[in-house]
Amino acid sequence: MLVLPKGVRHIPAALSTDAQHALVDEIRAIVARAPLYIPAMPRTGKEMSVRMTNCGSLGWVTDKERGYRYQPEHPVTGAPWPPIPASLMEIWETYSGYPHPPEACLVNFYAGSAKMGLHQDRDEANFDAPVVSISLGDTCLFRVGETTRGGRTVSFKLDSGDIVMLGGEGRLCFHGVDRIYPATSALLKNGGRINLTLRRVTKP
Repeated sequence: MLVLPKGVRHIPAALSTDAQHALVDEIRAIVARAPLYIPAMPRTGKEMSVRMTNCGSLGWVTDKERGYRYQPEHPVTGAPWPPIPASLMEIWETYSGYPHPPEACLVNFYAGSAKMGLHQDRDEANFDAPVVSISLGDTCLFRVGETTRGGRTVSFKLDSGDIVMLGGEGRLCFHGVDRIYPATSALLKNGGRINLTLRRVTKP
């Protein structure tokens, strides 16, 4: 039996097929206004294997010069991020248990060869709110560990429509994506995986 770290919750099949299709349409509209771009690691400038964008009053970005941070505008276009759709706000209200709305929704697109190393979500000023993560498209192998690097990790598959939450004791757990399983979902016409990560950034 898979035992997840305290505060980490996996909700399989949280979104119906219709809800997933509707959400993909909303993400396409967001990407039309705030195009996907390739972020770079701080200091080294090494490009990440995912493409990303954001919606909300703040968006998470990274580059060689200024590193990890939140800012109110797209780093390439300079335009404000589009608002978070009502459907995502409803997901937050349903699952987060937190009384204040999210300020950022990071949109990561994983092609078949993309992955994400183990990391913590700790660029926020507020760790009281959980992180709510939504999977759309191809299945991935998700890894989650403890709050210290090098601790025990467990891996499990995330399918399209699944939700993962990191909250409470698990808010700062290390986590990442080991691999994508191509052609495991027909949701995205050209394949791949979209991950939507809702976060509260500032303290209310």
